[in-house]
This record gives sequence, C-alpha cells and structure tokens, in this order.
Amino acid sequence: MVGFEFATTHRVLVEVGAAKRLPELCQQLGGNRVMLVTDPGIRSTPLLKPVEDSFRTANMTLVIFDQVSADPADSVVLNAAEQARDAGADLVIGFGGGSSMDVAKLVALLSHPKSSQQLSDIYGVGLATGPRLPLLQVPTTAGTGSEVTPVAIVTTGATTKAGVVAPSLLPDLAVLDAELTLGLPPQVTAATGVDAMVHAIEAYTSAHKKNPYSDMLAREALRLLGGNLATAVKEGSNLAAREACLLGAMMAGQAFANAPVAAVHALAYPLGGHFHIPHGLSNSLVLPEVLRFNLPKAAPLYAQLASILSDRPFADHEDGAGVLIAALESLINEVGLPTKLREVGVSEDSLDVLASDAMLQQRLLVNNPREVTEADALNIYKAVYG
Repeated sequence: MVGFEFATTHRVLVEVGAAKRLPELCQQLGGNRVMLVTDPGIRSTPLLKPVEDSFRTANMTLVIFDQVSADPADSVVLNAAEQARDAGADLVIGFGGGSSMDVAKLVALLSHPKSSQQLSDIYGVGLATGPRLPLLQVPTTAGTGSEVTPVAIVTTGATTKAGVVAPSLLPDLAVLDAELTLGLPPQVTAATGVDAMVHAIEAYTSAHKKNPYSDMLAREALRLLGGNLATAVKEGSNLAAREACLLGAMMAGQAFANAPVAAVHALAYPLGGHFHIPHGLSNSLVLPEVLRFNLPKAAPLYAQLASILSDRPFADHEDGAGVLIAALESLINEVGLPTKLREVGVSEDSLDVLASDAMLQQRLLVNNPREVTEADALNIYKAVYG
C-alpha cells in the first residue's frame, strides 16, 4: 500500500434540531462573542430565528454577517473579517451553503487578534499558517462538503477564482442538522446533491492521494446520495432522505479533501465565472462527458462504482463504466436538471474562451486520471452544448 495521510474536521455532530444547541456548542469551544456568517437568502428565511433566540436566552453575543454572495468576492471576505475584528468575535460560525462556510473559514483566520497575514498572501496550498479563531460550520445544503474540507474558494476578478488550501482551515466542529435543509427548493436540492456525487466520483478516481480511507467514504457517499437524492427532490419534507443526503455530502467532502477532485470541477469553474451558473449545476452539466473522456484510463474504477447506482449486470469494465454513466444521466434527468449548455444561457461562441480558462485550473487537472488538453476541453464543451 502506498503511504497516505488523512485529515478531517475534528468533531462531527449529526442530530436533528442541533442548530438550537449552538450556544452550548460554542461555549464548549470557548466562544462567547460569536460572528455568524451567512447570506441574504438564509437571513430572509425563518432558519435563523431559533438560533438567534437561543443565543439571546444564553445571554451570549451573536453578530450576524449576512452579505455572502454566491462565488464570494475577496471584498466580501475582507469586509466580514473587519466586522468580526470590530465586534471582538472569539468564534466564527459558517451557516449556509459552501460560499458562507468558505468565507467563515477565512474570517476565522484573518480576524484572529494575532493574525498578520493578508488574504492576497495566502492563495495557494499551505500558505495560510497563522492562528485562527475557533470555527463551527453548519451546512444548510447537502452539497459542497465545505464543513469538512481545508479549502476556501474566493472570486478574485471578473471571471477568476483562487483557492486557499491549508490544514488550519479545517473546522473544529461540523453540525449536520437535517431540519435546516427542509426548505430547499427542488432545483437547489438536485444541483447540490449531484455536486456531492461528483466529489465522491472524482475522489475515487483521483490520480493523486487516492487511498483506502477516501475510497470507503466515496463509496458510502455515493450510496447515500444515489439512493436518496430523487426522494429528497420530490418529497422535500422527507427528513430521512434529507439527512441521508446531508451525511453523504459530508462523506464526499471528507473523501475529496484527501483525494482531490479533477477535470469535472476544472471545466465547471469557467461556467460559473463567465455565466454565473451555480457550481453544482455546472458540475452536473459536464459530468457525463468528462466521464466518457476518462474511460480509456478510468473504466475499471468506474465499473467498481456502477453497482452502487445500478443493479444492471455488466460484462466487463467498459460495460460497467457505461452502466455508471447511464445511471448518472438517468438520475440527472429524474431530478430535473438541464443537461445542455445552451439551456442555461451559454453562448456557442464562448466555448473557446471556456476551454482556455479551464486550462488555468491545473491544480485540479493534475488529479484527472487522463490528461486534458485545451482541445480536449473544447470538445467536451461542444458535446455538452447540444
């Protein structure tokens, strides 16, 4: 066996209604003046009221930053960190989807009283070395797995993103409360669920750092998501299905945090940068074609995953890989996601630029089981355009 290292969030709590216990959980981590980072959509729903009430009852300070946007800009991170410092926050909560949790990670780092690093200095791998405030993450979508990853993605220009990857970004506690996901619209549930399935598949086939632990988590994540996502989309109040998806998304996050994602994500990022397509939907759109492209190298591994999503027998690796792709396409159709770029406002004359931008994601492309050239990326986009 090749040696490997595995790291994840220090503690995980999976409990329906756990969000009402946040003051107690914060105190366990030494926090009394708490900055909660979220987005305007969450703030406009009833989700935060029980949380605010619980902090009021506990006589603890809760400051809410609710200006996180999808694909958050560096200015949002800096604004949130400044507000946390001004409030004297001693603990940070990320409450929402991946964007809110990513911003919370960076706020916990940048607002620590002894922090001396600037955001612009820590883009990349292992460059964030300073101390951070205690960090608690509460996902309200079953998708990104950000609650168990050491990664934060920031928009740094009109169409460009950068990542901060460092062990210090791993949270102290992830709280998975399925009640918080009950109000998600079907389209969001579908896109975030497929996003998590992509995490599991790409971790399982990653060219770097793939290991038995990440494999185990990826397989179980795929089982939980594949078996429950359609129900969660069609029966939005089905708490058991919601919890299974939330747990599956977390496990997929643990897998890809240790065996990194690859070409599906590399080709998805330009779609978000240029056309503001949500990340999960971007992944879903390019997923089948990237898998087809990878078949010459990854068919045996895809065949190993096929029986998780389908009971159809297959004769060999190539046949099994085809079963996996067909099962994914069937699920994507069943949950009602678009499958062609032209359906989501992507212009055909932009495909060359998208392919060029995908080549900038070398930190992801190096993990792909098959080398991807710019011509390959363009052909994939053309196939998905429809």
